[in-house]
Amino acid sequence: MKKGIIAIIVIIVLAVIVGGWYVRTNNNLVDMKGQATKQWANVESSYQRRSDLIGNLVKTVQGAADFERETLSDVIEARAKATSTTIDANNLTAEQLAEFQQAQSGLSSALSRLLVTVERYPDLKANQNFLELQSQLEGTENRINVERNRFNDLAGEYNIKIKQIPTNIVASLANFDELALFNANAGAENAPDVNFEFN
Repeated sequence: MKKGIIAIIVIIVLAVIVGGWYVRTNNNLVDMKGQATKQWANVESSYQRRSDLIGNLVKTVQGAADFERETLSDVIEARAKATSTTIDANNLTAEQLAEFQQAQSGLSSALSRLLVTVERYPDLKANQNFLELQSQLEGTENRINVERNRFNDLAGEYNIKIKQIPTNIVASLANFDELALFNANAGAENAPDVNFEFN
């Protein structure tokens, strides 16, 4: 009879220890994923700021009566596509992130073409509003890079944690899935081909 009571007490103590470990581990993973999700919101906020600045930049450029309309149309279309691509940060897959990155890269490319085209318009280049918006865009691009790197750090730590033993047991039971990370755009590893031509 005494051995039976001791066995029951041992089982209860083990259940409390294991249960406590499970709860602590689960809460830690919830916190880590929550921090990564919150950081994703900062990434989106930075992209939204860029989109807003581009909208103001387009309005400024539209004021130049003879400015190339096709270039403006490309920026407007790319901006619309970039802002319509949304992601659920709690369910961030590599495919969704690739689609998001592609839309943002399309906008960056269209914006670059716009800024190169502006070089042919001295009055526009001298416009104080345009210069200020261009400066704010440069700062925002830097902010986007910082926020993406912070997201990758937090999501990367979370991804490592859910694979570590014994945390992977809790991650598997509680359906904690890996978060996708930002990667460089295809071809970014290649040095740009710079060709200086002198007449």
